[in-house]
Amino acid sequence: MKFVREIIVAVALTVAAFTSSVAHAHDYKVGSLVINHPWTPEPPMGAKVAAGFLKITNEGSADDRLVSVTTEIAGNAQVHGMKVENGVMSMFEIAGGLVIPAGQTVELKSKSNHVMFMDLKQRPTKDTRFKATLTFEKAGPVAVEFKVEPMGAGHEHEGM
Repeated sequence: MKFVREIIVAVALTVAAFTSSVAHAHDYKVGSLVINHPWTPEPPMGAKVAAGFLKITNEGSADDRLVSVTTEIAGNAQVHGMKVENGVMSMFEIAGGLVIPAGQTVELKSKSNHVMFMDLKQRPTKDTRFKATLTFEKAGPVAVEFKVEPMGAGHEHEGM
């Protein structure tokens, strides 16, 4: 009987360890796309915008495209690009959406392509999460949660 209890405890600990690592990984899958760790830095008090970052890996044999983002915390969300011309940085909505090439990973990160949450209805605060839907041309919609990281912190997920 003691042996059976030890096996049950060992199985329970293994399941708990696996479940906590899966929850910590913060990944999502839709079709051939894997979305890794959507996050946003906590915006300053009074800010009306926030940026969203994540990685999207296309494990399929055909390109897909991130065409839209929606969330209840913002009046509008867009997939943004960034460019520097003559020393001036500008951001813009990527017309037609962001291509996710077959067999490749696209990283939405600071000073690059990213999600822009505009007209914030509520300020995302550190150590919380908010729901959003990413819609892809081929894979369709996927519900995700953006984790809010501390404001101004260097981010360990960038460059992964």
